[in-house]
Amino acid sequence: MIIGIPRSRVPDEFRVGLPPRMAGNLVRRGWTVLVEKNAGLGSGFPDAQFEKVGAVICHDAEEVWGRADLILKVDTLVPEEYELVRRGQVLMSGFHLAVADKRLLDVLLRTGCTVIDYVTIEDDQGHLPVLRPMSQIAGRIVPQIAARYLQTDHDGMGILLGGAPAVPPAEVVIIGAGTVGRNAVRACLGAGARVTLLDSDLDRISELDWQFPGQVTTFLATEATLRKVFAYANVVVGAVLVPGSRTPHLVTREMIGTLRPGSLVIDISVDQGGCFETSRPTRLSDPTYIVDGVTHYCVPNLPSLVARSASYALANVTMPYIDQVARGVLADPETMPSDLRRGVNIAGGRITHPGLAELQGVAAAPLAPETEREDP
Repeated sequence: MIIGIPRSRVPDEFRVGLPPRMAGNLVRRGWTVLVEKNAGLGSGFPDAQFEKVGAVICHDAEEVWGRADLILKVDTLVPEEYELVRRGQVLMSGFHLAVADKRLLDVLLRTGCTVIDYVTIEDDQGHLPVLRPMSQIAGRIVPQIAARYLQTDHDGMGILLGGAPAVPPAEVVIIGAGTVGRNAVRACLGAGARVTLLDSDLDRISELDWQFPGQVTTFLATEATLRKVFAYANVVVGAVLVPGSRTPHLVTREMIGTLRPGSLVIDISVDQGGCFETSRPTRLSDPTYIVDGVTHYCVPNLPSLVARSASYALANVTMPYIDQVARGVLADPETMPSDLRRGVNIAGGRITHPGLAELQGVAAAPLAPETEREDP
């Protein structure tokens, strides 16, 4: 098995498919690891660190894609990479195919490659083990972003997130009590903000209320309660996820208009379409725009702000799946672990993930052994 780690070409994406330490683990297991030149620089991993653990540095993407059986990335493909995909290759990354460009889907289907989307790897309890660490990081970054964009020099309301003696702290509203929401609650409380949490799941709300007794105001998420909390919010965080599907717009533009000028919206759900009607993807080098006087921060790859930590966190959870794939588990879907099977979105020129198939208006194809798949 030849494993390739190309350099990310998504704007402002600094994470890498595997850090040197984990790449070395694959080399010690007998596999060849190809790393494109400077692939790890954004995360603080120079080529010399990869070479030290036995990886081979390639000077261009064409060599990595041309030789590798398994490609490891963090993000989706950009158009310049479409022509590099080879028939029979296995691609593992966070593709977010539910909101992907149709041209990318066409390429992945036409080439007959196998696509494992980290976003849809799901265990039998409904947990998303690969998405979890990125969601944890995204939630914990919230107070850093909120503090900056509440500042006067960033067109904010001029409010100190944690307040001061005789001066109240900022009011942070978090929509969604999943992994992102829970971590955002914890981080914002730690920064001294006042926190309100909304979710449609009463059990999740109860769990957070028990975990932070008397510290968090909670509501069931309805249009009426959203309007109520928007009346006093300084920061609104969108942390809603529907696994494998586009995130619904829970907040309309009219509701955004009820926030006070200088307020901040952080849509962490934007990588799956966003939960605010006014959301559109931005990038780390130009992260914000203003709608109706409200600053919007809508960066899809938020964990890339801490690329080194994020690369390690991602590799910690992807390594077992990478190991399974390298050992040939895809050859027999009957013995494939159920969580990995749910991560396979495309195989043999067909969409195999039910959620993605429904979005595309086709029936999901069953996974078939690699030797029995028909050409598309």
